[in-house]
Amino acid sequence: MAADVGANQAPTRHRTSAVSGGEGRSVSGSEWEEMVSVGCVARAHGNAGRVIINPNSDFIEERFRAGNTIYVRHGDHVDRLLIKDVRFHRHRPIVSFAEVGTMTAAAELASAELRVPVGVLSDLPDDSFYHHELIRCRVLTVDGTVVGTVIAVEDGGGVHRLVVDNGSAEIQVPLVLPICERIDPKAGVITINPPEGLLDLNLPPQCAREPNVDT
Repeated sequence: MAADVGANQAPTRHRTSAVSGGEGRSVSGSEWEEMVSVGCVARAHGNAGRVIINPNSDFIEERFRAGNTIYVRHGDHVDRLLIKDVRFHRHRPIVSFAEVGTMTAAAELASAELRVPVGVLSDLPDDSFYHHELIRCRVLTVDGTVVGTVIAVEDGGGVHRLVVDNGSAEIQVPLVLPICERIDPKAGVITINPPEGLLDLNLPPQCAREPNVDT
């Protein structure tokens, strides 16, 4: 699973699902693991079963639209929630679900993660990628050296960073064109041309690369 957000290369920016209404169907637990997160329920709102959502999307109004379907997991089963109506307050959706009609039921959704199937996401422009497309990609340098595997994409004040696990530490790589030369989500490979010292910045001292010294 990954967040329903995305990024392009120069500079990176969030991208999410500018989607049509979700499809109303039940899903299995395995399908849940392949879905992408669109937010989580902050708390109940009022006494009519509404909830306030902390969204994980840049296209909030498209994602949280009346008639769209969202999924939530309860224990070992996944439930479908149909958005009946919605309004927005300070960029957060206040949603009424058709299946949630009381304040008690709404309160039970507090902290619940909300997901949608990957298949409902819209295509992004060239050189833009959903975060879930980058997660688990192998990162290689232009000379073929394996750096590690992308485990997260973080926002760094306008420039996104790949968080790369190299087995002993996490390395942060700016997701910008001079560094990330080629991104191929289908092949699961990101090729980078890092400036000198970048790959050592986040390594603990015992993991930092030693300089070449002739003896």
